[in-house]
Amino acid sequence: MYIIGVDDRISVINTLEHILEKIDTGGEHRFYTDPLRAVEELDKPIEVAFLDVEMPGMDGIELAKRIVKRYPLCNIIFLTGFSEYMETAFDMHVSGYLLKPFSEKKVRDALQHLRHKPFSISHKPVRVQCFGSFEVFVNEEPVKFKRHKSKDTLAYLIDRKGALCNMDMLIGNIEPDKPLDDPSKSKIRVYIGDIIVSFLALGIEGIIVKSSGTFGVNPKLLDCDYYRYLDGDPYAISRYTGEYMTQYSFAEETRAFLERRYFDEHKDD
Repeated sequence: MYIIGVDDRISVINTLEHILEKIDTGGEHRFYTDPLRAVEELDKPIEVAFLDVEMPGMDGIELAKRIVKRYPLCNIIFLTGFSEYMETAFDMHVSGYLLKPFSEKKVRDALQHLRHKPFSISHKPVRVQCFGSFEVFVNEEPVKFKRHKSKDTLAYLIDRKGALCNMDMLIGNIEPDKPLDDPSKSKIRVYIGDIIVSFLALGIEGIIVKSSGTFGVNPKLLDCDYYRYLDGDPYAISRYTGEYMTQYSFAEETRAFLERRYFDEHKDD
């Protein structure tokens, strides 16, 4: 998750950082002792903000209002040594209220009962990264295929967003130097089989959809940044910086589409 922590006491920040490293491995965390600096760096949707209530320069209540005004789906969790602010917190419909000193268990419980579902949390078993270079993960571990062309085949099918692709399309994009003959078709079947077996070894069935000699992916099993972007997910939109499946020439059409869309969205900035 993308989480920020703001507290004017460095000891509190250090404790929070240590806890989050343990319970949100792989997440992106930023920490501040100056709330005004945190405001300056509100550059992308925040999923969770741990905020001290009493701070010099700007208190946590005001900081929370500024964050939520910009990112309405941010989960605010107040940190304080006093219980007198609980009524204000409830009025703001925040996600949590932790009294200092807080424990790992308290932080973990707060993250498990968030008001708004974090953008980066998904119940889909396979995470796909299309922005930048293409990668596929299960349980945050890269999926390993027996053949590198199998990964290329999967990337092409994901780029097609679940559309079924015939053999000519697959050969033309995965083996562009090969003829459209039976040996080339056999190779594609080997790559498809490798994809299926690799995911079955990880306990995941149905990743490939087959019908009358055509093949596609099942998008319902994929937590894909590209798909989220198309659905208007603000977190995915913030993650796109102009690069898409950089290692594949067959992705040029999608890259051009994303570049046009990105330009249109930022032309007034």
